[in-house]
Amino acid sequence: MARIPYFDPADATGLAKKAYAKLPGLNIFRMLGHSGDMIEPFTRLGNAILAFSELDQVLREIAIIRVGVLSGAAYEVYQHENIARRYGMSDELISAIHQGPQAIAFDDVQRAVMHFTDDVVKNVRASDVTFKPLERHLSPRQLQELTITIGYYMMVSRFLETFDVDIEEEGSKAAVSLPGMKK
Repeated sequence: MARIPYFDPADATGLAKKAYAKLPGLNIFRMLGHSGDMIEPFTRLGNAILAFSELDQVLREIAIIRVGVLSGAAYEVYQHENIARRYGMSDELISAIHQGPQAIAFDDVQRAVMHFTDDVVKNVRASDVTFKPLERHLSPRQLQELTITIGYYMMVSRFLETFDVDIEEEGSKAAVSLPGMKK
């Protein structure tokens, strides 16, 4: 159960009101409403990561789910496992994210993303051991997008856990829709 009451989007003003006009009715956004106009730049960065990144969608979702797993953020893991499935990721691959970088389901690049994500979450600065293998597979832009994604979802996970944001009930009409997703 959430630690504080959810914000009523009908009470939003300013930038928050404009943001709510575009957002699905997910509990994360209902909780973010207390931050006032900060909801708009918070969600704008999240949308940029999800919709305008050159980073492969599967690699991105592997990193996001892994951050959620390492952070103990059940809401984050739940939401992005659903998103990952809508991008066509198998349950075997999603399960492997929970197992760790050594899981057999990963290809070399996916495994490198897992090692890099673990390193950044645990140590802040990625070591050369995890950075160099990705440098061979990802462009400088994609490396930066991956790092920004990891950092953003570390923040999201900490927000979700601090306020005990509840997972929406099954059948909720609130859903995220992104380019390339299956309905």
